[in-house]
Amino acid sequence: MAYPERSLIVDPRSGFCKSNSTFYSKRQPLSLPPNLSRDVTTFISSQPHRGKTAFIDAATGQCLTFSDLWRAVDRVADCLYHEVGIRRGDVVLILSPNSIFIPVVCLSVMSLGAVFTTANTLNTSGEISKQIADSNPTLVFTTRQLAPKLPVAISVVLTDDEVYQELTSAIRVVGILSEMVKKEPSGQRVRDRVNQDDTAMMLYSSGTTGPSKGVISSHRNLTAHVARFISDNLKRDDIFICTVPMFHTYGLLTFAMGTVALGSTVVILRRFQLHDMMDAVEKHRATALALAPPVLVAMINDADLIKAKYDLSSLKTVRCGGAPLSKEVTEGFLEKYPTVDILQGYALTESNGGGAFTNSAEESRRYGTAGTLTSDVEARIVDPNTGRFMGINQTGELWLKGPSISKGKITR
Repeated sequence: MAYPERSLIVDPRSGFCKSNSTFYSKRQPLSLPPNLSRDVTTFISSQPHRGKTAFIDAATGQCLTFSDLWRAVDRVADCLYHEVGIRRGDVVLILSPNSIFIPVVCLSVMSLGAVFTTANTLNTSGEISKQIADSNPTLVFTTRQLAPKLPVAISVVLTDDEVYQELTSAIRVVGILSEMVKKEPSGQRVRDRVNQDDTAMMLYSSGTTGPSKGVISSHRNLTAHVARFISDNLKRDDIFICTVPMFHTYGLLTFAMGTVALGSTVVILRRFQLHDMMDAVEKHRATALALAPPVLVAMINDADLIKAKYDLSSLKTVRCGGAPLSKEVTEGFLEKYPTVDILQGYALTESNGGGAFTNSAEESRRYGTAGTLTSDVEARIVDPNTGRFMGINQTGELWLKGPSISKGKITR
């Protein structure tokens, strides 16, 4: 356990320091790059691994190897720079169902020093227009089916291969992603200098306690998340099934960044359907699932049918986030799937994966907890009425501090 001040007296069991009422992480500190001009895409691409296949489309079987992925990132970035005119600080919106090419777009945009944002594909035209007015994107990556939800006179890159004539005439199509991926780079692009404090990502929170707001995250914030992801004792040869939406922080941080750095294979479901997920586990011999609690409940309820129809012997781990798991659900799942470990995590859109998590079966048996603080995260429990800092086993608001905590929110 590493602390910022040698004079602090910290309880080794709880990580709590009475002198400043702060909880410190008991996990190993992160190793973050000292170069302040290193963008998160470069950090991810520099991580050593022996992975071969990065992404598989569960519906079509189309694969992207890691070499394919990084070739596509360079080509799309080159097209965005030379043909579309995307520059450092420009905002690019992704409105798309899950796809093996969403990571390509995200990594390309960030490599230019531009900012990507995402929108829920289920949002109405009015909700999307409001987000566009708030985030002011220069360009949108979307499908032919979703394009009519966009305001008129906005530039679009299609992520499918439909012909231009089928779109609303007011929508300006400036490219097709599949063509960008195939186009050889010009070799003339001079990369803008990107500072780690520059904004890389702007995701909209769920709006649980009020209107949804854009959360601004820097290259440093995302680099800290990736560094934490690859240090969390994850197996590099894991095969993940991506069932969570990639417009959400859980899906993006895990499957467009973390697993890419780790060198793991990810099988992507375009839309969640329980039996499609089970079929993908069997077909691809998947070892890990990232799920929300309602899906665990569905797996419990349909356990007899699922186990009779699918071979799930490869599955070793379920990582669960988005809401707490009760003792009853956890025990019910382990009863039905005794060879699968459940690992929980707690994080926010604003924390970029920073929060708490369990990373072993032993930790996961501590029912009612999401685990210990993630690396380099400090926490305080604060009385919301008085502002007083609380101690061990006391209740209040949870305040988090650490390198992955976002820069702030859009205020207009």
